[in-house]
Amino acid sequence: MGSFCIDGRYIQDHFPGIGRYTYNLIDALARVAPHEQFVVLHNPALKNTRYAIAALARHPNVELRRADVPTFSLAEQYHLSFALRRSAFALFHSPYYVKPYWVPVPSVVTLFDLIPLRAPDRSLARRARFLFRLAVSLAARTSARIITPSAATKEDLSSVLGVPRDKTQVIPLAADARFAPQTESEKARVREHYDLPREYVLSVGINKPHKNIPALLDAWQSLGETQRTLVIAGAWDARYASVASRQSSAARFIPNVDDRDLPALYAGAAVFVFPSLYEGFGLPPLEAMACGAPVVCSNAASLPEVVGDAALLVSPRDVSAIADAIQRVLTDAALREELRAKSLARAAQFSWERTARETLNVYKQFANVPVS
Repeated sequence: MGSFCIDGRYIQDHFPGIGRYTYNLIDALARVAPHEQFVVLHNPALKNTRYAIAALARHPNVELRRADVPTFSLAEQYHLSFALRRSAFALFHSPYYVKPYWVPVPSVVTLFDLIPLRAPDRSLARRARFLFRLAVSLAARTSARIITPSAATKEDLSSVLGVPRDKTQVIPLAADARFAPQTESEKARVREHYDLPREYVLSVGINKPHKNIPALLDAWQSLGETQRTLVIAGAWDARYASVASRQSSAARFIPNVDDRDLPALYAGAAVFVFPSLYEGFGLPPLEAMACGAPVVCSNAASLPEVVGDAALLVSPRDVSAIADAIQRVLTDAALREELRAKSLARAAQFSWERTARETLNVYKQFANVPVS
């Protein structure tokens, strides 16, 4: 049948979430399908401090193939298409909507969300939203199959862009295996490293508008907490730095936390809060659950699909509801322990092996089949 080609150029620092998805998918595909061959395109010039991409080649059925083509470039439209034409690939998988749109083999694309259209950043120029719509529409139209991580994104693709529902396959993501309950010594090490109190409330995510950080800060302020600290950890986008002015002794920002410290940071939290306005999937609450944290989560978009009945769900636009849910978990020890147990059980329902098997089924279904 030929090998399957996956665009691994997105395993880089500019794409923390998509890079994590791509790396874990390739690793799991190699394990669950030892008799299939996977060729991974990569560009060593792209900054990648998170993942040891060379480690993927430890699998005998994975070949790393250098592709000196930057992402977001016109060059990828012809250089990658030419490279794919020269190789006998059965299928090409892009984990991102900016991809070579016309390729000589069947292609699959993963579309995670429609944030610029469904939860638009008002500072984003209209031209940028237009280009996003155009790029996603092209990716959908020129792919044999679309993979989305949630039914919410599948519905958005249909209702916002008119993508036929039967062209989209929902395949959930999973937390890395390293996200698991941590030892007391490891939690203490991370607290000491980041100078955190023994009890803290945690939120993880980039400081973009759809993450709804101002509402979380308002909720926390309304509680008047003096014994605990709200910790907001994640990537930092300088365009939205104004939120940093609200940092205080009661609310701390830790930008660009080391990935190796995240499991203990989750596990040590008295409660994990995720008030996002929109997510295509939402890995942070699932990662927090896998570490045994009690979770308060937004009821918007895909998030109820991820957390099920294992979290307290709240409206992300209701500051009082967010505050009340946090307070309930902090003051009710029985509820806290119940949520911890539910978190672990819920997270166990997701695995990269399941994601890989379902993705491989898509590959086999559409390999060597032209786009309809």
